[in-house]
Amino acid sequence: MRTEQEAISAIERYSDTVLRLCMVHLKNPTDTEDVFQTVFLKYVLSSVVFESEEHEKAWFIRVTINACKDWLKSLFRRRTVSLDELLDQPAAVEREHREVLEAVLQLPAKYRNVVYLHYFEGYTAPEISDLLNMKVNTVYTLLTRARGELKKTLGGDGDE
Repeated sequence: MRTEQEAISAIERYSDTVLRLCMVHLKNPTDTEDVFQTVFLKYVLSSVVFESEEHEKAWFIRVTINACKDWLKSLFRRRTVSLDELLDQPAAVEREHREVLEAVLQLPAKYRNVVYLHYFEGYTAPEISDLLNMKVNTVYTLLTRARGELKKTLGGDGDE
């Protein structure tokens, strides 16, 4: 079990990453908060010794993705309806940014993961392949396909 200071330090370092990953997967602020708490509770209760700060960050990313998947599969989640779905409130996001965000959120999970890690977290394809336990060429393929889907959805120009 970790000390309070270790937990606070981890929250300061990784809270943005965990929150963004949760939002990309869950598309719901309330569920995001629940999974966020779960991830940091797992951290506090875990006895994993990290080799480096990168190893620790990779652990948080992996645990967050798994926790989101578990949350989406849970029986509780399937039997409830989000208030966000009931209330059609416009987000405080600019129109052009909202379109991009909605397009990314509509991508299948395998594309969302690599797009998020590449464009928001700045990971390279080899680093993403290590984090997600897949081949580097698979990551490149998923990124290419995701870009194609986004181009179709957003209507990008054809000269790349």
